Amino acid sequence: MKEREFWQLVEEVFGRGYGRSLAHDQGLSRLGGMTAVEALAAGEQPRVVWNVLCDQMDVPDSRRWGDDHAAPPLPVGFADR
Repeated sequence: MKEREFWQLVEEVFGRGYGRSLAHDQGLSRLGGMTAVEALAAGEQPRVVWNVLCDQMDVPDSRRWGDDHAAPPLPVGFADR
């Protein structure tokens, strides 16, 4: 997943305004309290950030990938976090 795809999904799943607000303001406990924006800037993979954000916001798998997106595989070791 590229960062561009991350932002497309943020807007599609959460809506433009709310999604951008979440990405800038919501601390992600599984990523040390960083926001999604901070985690991406720190080099975390967009796929990881997206899954952590969705997990924290209780987004079910059925809604997580929007209408036209296929779920890319998780990075090795992600489940160990």
